[in-house]
Amino acid sequence: MPRSRMLVCLVVVACCDLVACATEAPRAADDPPGGGLASEATGAGGAADDHAAAANLTVWIAGDSTVANGSTPCPRGWGGHFGALFNSNVTVTNSAVAGRSVRTWLYDVQTTMDSTGECVLTRDVTGQPVLQAHWQAMLAGMKAGDYLFIQFGINDSSPTCNRHVGLAAFEQSYGVMAQAAQARGAHPIFVTPLSAIACTGTTAHGTRGGYPAAAKAAGVQLGVPVIDLHQLSVDLYNARGFCPIPGGDVTATTTGPVGDFFCADHTHLEDAGAVVIAGLVANALRTQGIALAGSLR
Repeated sequence: MPRSRMLVCLVVVACCDLVACATEAPRAADDPPGGGLASEATGAGGAADDHAAAANLTVWIAGDSTVANGSTPCPRGWGGHFGALFNSNVTVTNSAVAGRSVRTWLYDVQTTMDSTGECVLTRDVTGQPVLQAHWQAMLAGMKAGDYLFIQFGINDSSPTCNRHVGLAAFEQSYGVMAQAAQARGAHPIFVTPLSAIACTGTTAHGTRGGYPAAAKAAGVQLGVPVIDLHQLSVDLYNARGFCPIPGGDVTATTTGPVGDFFCADHTHLEDAGAVVIAGLVANALRTQGIALAGSLR
């Protein structure tokens, strides 16, 4: 080969090597040879996995005994049956606790009342309220796209501490929880308290005082959807003809449809009743056009 042609070939090869080096993906020091291609393949799979994971969400529930998983056969709360109503992409974590007001669920609350008529909150050395462990765990696990259901108002009307919560403090506490969820990209949903079964003649009526209205007012103020379970439950009791209650009130010996639905009192649910109430909440997601309804079975 003539010397001039040989020099041209060498220049071309050198240029090609430079281009190949400039476009090769960077490789970590401990990558095997060919690691650039391996990294690209892994990255593509990782992106697909991330997309699939994003479709999975958690429904978190905060509430009292009418929501809590409870015990068999009684009392049971609707939250214990909520997960069965969703597709496999939804995990329900029910952190409702029997006997709690919204504040005793959120905070460590003392048995003394302050000058404003609210129960004193235990505070840490920085002056911040001491949070309950289940609320801390929920905050740590909550991610964008999740949902938080909040239902209290059964115990909050107690006149004494530690469970008493006034209506203004009730709304404020709902706001604290909703804003914490929103800060994590999650979607809060307020649920008005389940009504006890109470009758005027043959007609059931509501029982939770100003707390259903307070939950709805908090929803309007914060732009949070509200499921009015209080009214839905009263409507259900009337549709099922629960009134008048045999004997005047629910006891351990109450039989028939009312005895099958409620425990040994007019507030707490048998397992069959909890299943029905869970269905009411799920159906409200559909009728109110809440996006979570798309994950229902």
